[in-house]
Amino acid sequence: MSGHSKWSTIKHRKGAADARRGKIFTKLIKEVTISARMGGGDPNGNPRLRSAILAAKAENMPKENIERAIKKGTGELPGVTYEEATFEGYGPGGVAVLVEILSDNRKRTVADIRHIFSKNAGNLGESGCVSWMFDKKGLIVYEKAKVDEEKLLNLALEAGAQDVRETDKEYEVITEAAAFEQIKKQLEEAQLIPAYAEIGMVPQSTVRLMGKEAQQMLRLMESLEDSDDIQHVYANFDISDEEMEQLSA
Repeated sequence: MSGHSKWSTIKHRKGAADARRGKIFTKLIKEVTISARMGGGDPNGNPRLRSAILAAKAENMPKENIERAIKKGTGELPGVTYEEATFEGYGPGGVAVLVEILSDNRKRTVADIRHIFSKNAGNLGESGCVSWMFDKKGLIVYEKAKVDEEKLLNLALEAGAQDVRETDKEYEVITEAAAFEQIKKQLEEAQLIPAYAEIGMVPQSTVRLMGKEAQQMLRLMESLEDSDDIQHVYANFDISDEEMEQLSA
């Protein structure tokens, strides 16, 4: 399984614990705020804000928190000014890593990211060193045990999905970013409810990791995700489900 979907699966499995620590809410509020600041406070005319609101609602964020974040973004309420940026680097085994940030102190965040990479057998690279290896796509994931393969395949392709991929335990529907919301809606209307769905950076190819490098890679991803300034982390590692079970034991 690719690093994008593999890490997404891990994150969603441990999402409840993250929510208790406030990590998820902090990141979601930042995304709602910056989306409103850049594209306005009306989700009907701001696709990025609409996606941010849907993500916040999926984590059961209170409506008033979302509304307050929108007003901070539009300037109706005072708030912190965040800078948006993407950093690139390499993880164990030469894995390509993309890090998207929203920070009120870029210098502090860069220092933190550099420290996290060096501490976990990686290194921060130059702008453009790995971004060419990723494409922005929609990803809609279904647990095999909960959907009919033939029904999903037919409906996904009829709705305009680019591809449907199979892993040991899941089906992954890949879409163009612009078509993500419409395809997800059509599948949900057909009673196909995903385990999770998101727009993100999908790697064009992957690097297989095992043993120590696999363990180091997961530790690097967890450390980056734990930073409040980091919104998203994408990587092109591939770890088998058997290896994942051993590392989780």
